[in-house]
Amino acid sequence: MDDTVDHSRMIDYEYHEPSFSGTTTEEWDDPQLEDFETDDLSEVAEHFVLSASGFPPENFTDLKLPVVDPDGNLNKNALATAKSGGRGVGAVEDLDDEKAEDVESLIDDLANEQFEEAEFGD
Repeated sequence: MDDTVDHSRMIDYEYHEPSFSGTTTEEWDDPQLEDFETDDLSEVAEHFVLSASGFPPENFTDLKLPVVDPDGNLNKNALATAKSGGRGVGAVEDLDDEKAEDVESLIDDLANEQFEEAEFGD
């Protein structure tokens, strides 16, 4: 079995620290475009960590790893989901390992800076 990674297929994802006005520990479910009061993708993108087409994104579907709810609150459960393998960084297709580590560090930093006892990171 060949375990080499085909880097020619890697998507050049861009990541950034999202904007938020507060924090919450409410239950989390990934938002859809209609959950936002705007369809301006540059505003919607502020709720996400990762984009396949840069910031602002070309399409809503380019956005990955939402961590800020539509009301503008950084969500602790969203950060946990973004960090998880099943729906988080580990599930983003064609994300190179170095960028995945950078994104995980960003998620850890946000969690540890904004929430007591977040228990994110090492």
